[in-house]
Amino acid sequence: MIGADAIRGYVDLMVLSLLRRRPSYAYDLAQQISAVAGNEYAIKQTTLYSAVKRLETSALVTSFPGASDSGKPRTYYQITALGLSHLAEKLAEWEITKSVVDRFVEGASS
Repeated sequence: MIGADAIRGYVDLMVLSLLRRRPSYAYDLAQQISAVAGNEYAIKQTTLYSAVKRLETSALVTSFPGASDSGKPRTYYQITALGLSHLAEKLAEWEITKSVVDRFVEGASS
């Protein structure tokens, strides 16, 4: 299981990646994260709500009212053009980060 500290800086990346596919509400995002992560990571609701609010404040996502499949009112989030640009930057940064950390983990010499 991945600890919350290890993944903390990547929650926004995960949320934006999911919203790139389609608008969603927080509970659905949590379910999608659980489905993708399996037993390796479980996001806390407070962490997720903090992330979507932070992303909304930064204009990376917007929110709008809607209803779930059951008809229950929900607040949906969708990625903005700025959010897509930010996501692209963060994905490139992630690839570099993985590469650097892998060099240490694999024991490469300098």
